Amino acid sequence: MSRKQAGFTLIELMIVIAIIAIIAAIAIPNLLAARLSANETAAIATLRNIISAQAQFQQGAKADTDNDGTGEYGGFIELSGAAAGRMAAPLVPPVLSGAFRVLNANGEVSRSGYFFRVYLPDDAGDGVGEPQVGYADDGSLNGDLAETTWCCYAWPVNYNQSGNRTFFTNQGGDVIATEDSAYSGTGAGPAAEAAFQAGTAITGSVAIGVAGVDGNTWKQVN
Repeated sequence: MSRKQAGFTLIELMIVIAIIAIIAAIAIPNLLAARLSANETAAIATLRNIISAQAQFQQGAKADTDNDGTGEYGGFIELSGAAAGRMAAPLVPPVLSGAFRVLNANGEVSRSGYFFRVYLPDDAGDGVGEPQVGYADDGSLNGDLAETTWCCYAWPVNYNQSGNRTFFTNQGGDVIATEDSAYSGTGAGPAAEAAFQAGTAITGSVAIGVAGVDGNTWKQVN
């Protein structure tokens, strides 16, 4: 008794492979686009959480380096309760997620395909990026200006892979965005003044709908 073994012919295999290739060509770009969109949405949500955390921290007056009774804004290390920073003791309970307790060597936190970095003002109003170990009461910040001013940027870990847009917010509560392929990777985020209209200070007017110091137009995010 003979047995026949059925199988694919070469032509049938080539057809199957072609179909798989077509499906992949359609699906992969869509998956990448969905991932970019999800990361950008998460970055915006994180910035809104930071806005809320900064407001709570400042109102609680836990950091008050000039001892005038008015609270100052904080860095990620302080907001997350990782260390005391400019306070007498670590914040309990923290007002920001524990995911912000560890900063890299460039003072950045990485979350969902984005780097985040916060800035507080010095005596000239220029932005001082948070050090890896957090801010300290060492004279690098201006206590009066830190009572009214802070800003934060979020940019892609890998441009066009983990995100395209770079985001900014500050004490005003608006979130604005621009797209610049140069803002990609650790240590390659915007300068403190990038999203402002002029100068180097972070106490000036934000470039909403106009070109910032970095030459990019920053648009408001709804």
